[in-house]
Amino acid sequence: MALVRFDPFREMALLQDRVNRAFGEVARREDEDLMARGTWVPAVDIFETDEHTLVLKAEMPDMNRDDISLKVENNVLTLSGQKQMDREVKEQQYHRIERSFGSFTRTFTLPATVDTGRIAAEYKNGVLTVTLPLREDAKPKKIDVAIH
Repeated sequence: MALVRFDPFREMALLQDRVNRAFGEVARREDEDLMARGTWVPAVDIFETDEHTLVLKAEMPDMNRDDISLKVENNVLTLSGQKQMDREVKEQQYHRIERSFGSFTRTFTLPATVDTGRIAAEYKNGVLTVTLPLREDAKPKKIDVAIH
């Protein structure tokens, strides 16, 4: 009978490998489930221009204007919509579906300095651009200093 030296680090490495494989399979199943359900949210960029206006840009390719809803209530901007699958292709004809479809809702709390009465939106080339002008009293003002 041969003696085998016990290596606790080897046992730990094997255990860690088993745990990683178990969690990896769960993560892959969740990703596949997300793709099957079509859950998604559009990517959004928010920035401020030199004219002291906030701009929100949301990527929403292959959507129609009628599928997009935008509302402001109590200084909260809500962007929601529904991205439809192509009706021209039957589900049995797909070999692979990687794009996400379905309904989404995103909410953004607006600063109190936004003039909600002057918000404008434009949808062009799959990108929704929402312009959020700041109130006049919120814009910086230059103050001249008098020298006596």
